[in-house]
Amino acid sequence: MTSRREFLSAGLALPVVGASSGMGFFKPSQDPVASQTGSPVKFEYRTLGRTGLKVTSMGFGCMITSDPSVVERAADIGITYFDTSHGYQHGNNERMVGAALAAKRKQLVLSTKTDSNTRDGMARELDISLRELKTDYIDIWYLHGKDDVATITDEMIEMQQLAKKQGKIRFAGVSTHKPLQLLPWMAQKGVFDVALTVYNFTMDSDVDRAIEIAAKSGMGVVAMKVMAGGFRSLKHTDPAYDKLTRPGAMPAALKWVLSKPNISTTIPSMTDMDQLDENLRAMAQPYSGGDQKLLAAHLEMIRPLYCRMCGECEGACQKGLPIANVMRCLTYADGYGQFALGRERFQELSSEQVAVRCGDCAECTVKCRHGVQVSSRVARAQELFA
Repeated sequence: MTSRREFLSAGLALPVVGASSGMGFFKPSQDPVASQTGSPVKFEYRTLGRTGLKVTSMGFGCMITSDPSVVERAADIGITYFDTSHGYQHGNNERMVGAALAAKRKQLVLSTKTDSNTRDGMARELDISLRELKTDYIDIWYLHGKDDVATITDEMIEMQQLAKKQGKIRFAGVSTHKPLQLLPWMAQKGVFDVALTVYNFTMDSDVDRAIEIAAKSGMGVVAMKVMAGGFRSLKHTDPAYDKLTRPGAMPAALKWVLSKPNISTTIPSMTDMDQLDENLRAMAQPYSGGDQKLLAAHLEMIRPLYCRMCGECEGACQKGLPIANVMRCLTYADGYGQFALGRERFQELSSEQVAVRCGDCAECTVKCRHGVQVSSRVARAQELFA
């Protein structure tokens, strides 16, 4: 276990490109990615806002990863930022990540999240996270999935600040699927160091402005859900997704986010070596006009199915369904092939919401200006999970 004393005495050493530790470049013979591209794997390092942490522009979102060898190899190749959560895979994800990264802990930036809404609950989850991750400090500790300012209490903020004073965490953050609502407020509040937010090529320019406000305030901004649904695998359960495996769309989506100046790093999900290799190749290439055309075509394909989580339909359902949350559950199952995760998130809705059936309504009151077929998509979620 890495101690805080060792951590401090090391001077918070961070990897630099071309360092002797080998975390900047790899010779072609050392890694399959390099041998396929004919050149070393090269990383760009960015500063994570006022934290001062240097992180690779592409990090690793561990939420749906179950193979520790993929995580370990990512660290060996040179990725420095890894994200998990106390609740992922019922705690098993933190345990897996901790085992995979223990040997390189001092060289990495590690973030996790708490789902609790009370001081005692947060403290308990943090101690579990520290134990499972085999470390005495967490670099970034997020309040998880906060999509409404009212859900972030003074008690939560005070607990994050206390954890800082205790040396258990270095920096405090919030993860959100509603950047328009949360990021400007976080910037004004001034107590958060990092924002973890949904961000991808499907979103409107007002999200760019919210991210710019956050970045200008000094916060580091980490992008998640960068693939806009993750439709690159055939693990989905809906035949309608068969047409969404457009070659090159997912690498182009990653390159789009990496091209944005206010994004500190990204955390695409990677479940196997092929996805890791694909993302590494995309990371090393500039976003091009060809990528732009490809994403424009891909957006038209996913328009009826993919919810951009813009929040405009909030409160529009006559039965009180939180449409964006239901659609996100469906994306986990149909887009990422994670049925159990989608069902688990769906069952977190209230019993009244779970009991709703779209077929009982004569007409849907939710009209999506982006073209999502809301009633059929929500009905499918009910069919799968209810």
